[in-house]
Amino acid sequence: MRHFEYLGDAEIERLFFRAPEQFTVDSDPQILAMALGATLYSPGTRPTLAQDIAKRAARGVVSLVVCLEDSIADEDVPAAEINVVEQLRAFAQMKTPGPLLFVRVRAAYQIPLITEGLGEHLSVLSGFVIPKFLGESGVEYLDAVEAASAAAGRRLYAMPVLESPELAYRESRASELASIAQVLSKYRSTILAVRIGATDLSSAYGLRRNRELTIYHVHVVADVISDIVNVLGRAGEAGYLITGPVWEYFAQHERIFKPQLRETPFAEHDERTLRVRMIDADLDGLIREVVLDQANGLTGKTVIHPSHVAAVHALSVVSHEEYVDAQEILGATTGGVNASQYRNKMNEAKPHRAWAEQLVRRARVFGVVHEDITYVDVLSASHQL
Repeated sequence: MRHFEYLGDAEIERLFFRAPEQFTVDSDPQILAMALGATLYSPGTRPTLAQDIAKRAARGVVSLVVCLEDSIADEDVPAAEINVVEQLRAFAQMKTPGPLLFVRVRAAYQIPLITEGLGEHLSVLSGFVIPKFLGESGVEYLDAVEAASAAAGRRLYAMPVLESPELAYRESRASELASIAQVLSKYRSTILAVRIGATDLSSAYGLRRNRELTIYHVHVVADVISDIVNVLGRAGEAGYLITGPVWEYFAQHERIFKPQLRETPFAEHDERTLRVRMIDADLDGLIREVVLDQANGLTGKTVIHPSHVAAVHALSVVSHEEYVDAQEILGATTGGVNASQYRNKMNEAKPHRAWAEQLVRRARVFGVVHEDITYVDVLSASHQL
């Protein structure tokens, strides 16, 4: 797999100073976690799921979650379990290059049910998403994932979702996060990334964020995200990659506030029409939230509509300026401070090193654009499909 695989060689050469690298499910877990990008969720009840996966993969989806939890009604669970197994087996038989595939379960018994049902086609599956993860209840799920890995003869990953009221409420949050950190450390090699369920966290207060706001405007939820990053997202081997929460809007609506995309970057690249299309599809709100996710230590994002994928991936590409700064910082082995080659900031070798290491990992999977290329150009190329 490779991000932006759908672009031709000439387009890759035009856009990228350093092209995105290939990766597989067996790649280094840090690289694989970074490569998740925009993770698209799809209900397990879809009758054309196999074809949908193939179609989305061809259009740039690199990670996809088939959901057996909140996206389907309780009474539909038995039929959905059967459908997921059948559809994943059908997709495996297509032998189509596909995305990293995960199943979001609602109960631990579904983990062996899915893996045993897939049988000889288990290689199509990358792992499981564990909803409403808590320190005490999460162990059963992680044990089931590790047992499935042992039976398969290869590693299956787990991605716990932090979204329970115990994490939303201040009086229980610190102790619960400490418990979760302790559990995750025991299963370190199985945890690919930690996901945040902002919809469930908001529901603990009877809230739903407006499409013209970001999750960071909902302060009680923003506080939870901050604490999750504080405990689980620290730099170094103790930390985990934490993904951005879902953006749940995708249709045009009447606005209260002005659009959140500046016109100038689009005008400079002769892409005014693209800006209008993105505003009409509510993608300006998504873009603003992705930028804030990155500023707050989150990488990638959960999405529920294919139109979101290109925007998240375009914003994940590394700029030439960032890459030059990171290379300079990593090259200064004895510390010190130097002016950036772009002559607009100071690069401090020691305090900026962890940032630079992470940015270089992102550069490997999403690429580095040429000096005169921006996310607008990458978005435009993606929207030409």
